Formats: sequence, structure tokens, C-alpha cells
Amino acid sequence: MMNSFVPTERTTLRRLPKRGVFERTEVYQILDEGFICHVGFIAAGKPVVIPTSYWRVDDELYIHGSAASRMLTSLEEGLDVCVTVTIVDGLVLARSAFHHSINYRSVVVFGRAQIVADADEKLRLVERFTNHIIPGRWSEVRAPNDSELKATLVLKLPLKEVSAKVRTGPPIDDEEDYELPIWAGVLPLRLIADAPVADDRVPSTISTPQYVHAYSRNGR
Repeated sequence: MMNSFVPTERTTLRRLPKRGVFERTEVYQILDEGFICHVGFIAAGKPVVIPTSYWRVDDELYIHGSAASRMLTSLEEGLDVCVTVTIVDGLVLARSAFHHSINYRSVVVFGRAQIVADADEKLRLVERFTNHIIPGRWSEVRAPNDSELKATLVLKLPLKEVSAKVRTGPPIDDEEDYELPIWAGVLPLRLIADAPVADDRVPSTISTPQYVHAYSRNGR
């Protein structure tokens, strides 16, 4: 396996190409930190973009949902798809309104999704999905039964045509604006978890798991 993705016509960055990232390890770090993607495709001749959850296993990206989902049933037919993932790391406040920006890490994947038909493989993938969202959760919960698995559609998208784009650092102002008496800099942002709220029907004898108390998705 090559260490970097090879740019294609669709993944070559034309605006600010210096922010482009094709190194496989860094792309996978972004994908592994996130868990929400946007899936774009054409359905009945019209563009559709749907947010959904995802996970990665090796060189495959997986999405799942109801077997009755319009998105998943459309993709099951072999439509071209564009999947995007974005993690916001900070607001970049410049001295001019024009140069305000956002520090971010994003990934774009092109390809055709394929259905996962084998029930045993689907169950293993749902386990990986559960632990991607909440590491350690699968070992404590009831696994899906046959009816639930049948109602769940899992699609895989080979990670072949992929690129990432990353912005870091301070604002970049016009040279003359650096003399303006205006605060400028970066307001870092990150996803954090608040205190867990137990379901009302959880017995008082059951304590909150440590993986809930210590939950974090920040890879940096």
C-alpha cells in the first residue's frame, strides 16, 4: 500500500494547493477523529447531500442506516458519491474582515459505495462502528438481533480517490493592516463532552462507565 494517495482530476486542489494533504496516515487520523460526514449524490436527477455517521476499517470507509433510507438504497445501486468530513479547530480573527478564516482539517472521498451483504461481516462492522463512536461500548450492550441486522444497511466505500485540506496558524493580514489597533489571533475550538446524564430508568446501583466520564474525540 502506497504511503500517499495519488491526486486525480477530482482530488487535485486548485485553490490554495499548499493546504492539500495526500499522506495516508494524516488523512486517516482526520477520519478516525470524526464521526459525522456529508454524503453527496444524485437521486432522481437532483443533487442530494445527507449528513450521517461513518467509520473506517483499514482502507474502507463505511456508512450505515435504515434499509429503507433513500440515501443508502440509492447508493446501493452503485451511484457515484462524494463524502466529506470536516473538523473545525479554531476561528481565525484577522485585522480585516476579508482575511478572517477558520482552522480546519477536512477530507473528501470520491467513489462508488458497495453493499455489505454477509450477515457475519455486517455484525463485525457494526461492532467497529459502535466502538468508533463510543470506545468500549460494544462489550457492555446487547448485540443486534437478526431482525435488527436485516433492517440495517451497511455500505463500504474504498478509500482510493481521496484528498485532505488543512489550515493551521494565525491570521494572514495585508502588511499595512498589521499597524491597526485591532486584536487578532486564533480562538481554538474543540469537541468536549459535558457531564453524563443517566436515563431515568437506569437503576441507582449501576454506575456511569469510565469510558463515558473520560470521553474525548480530540486527536491533537
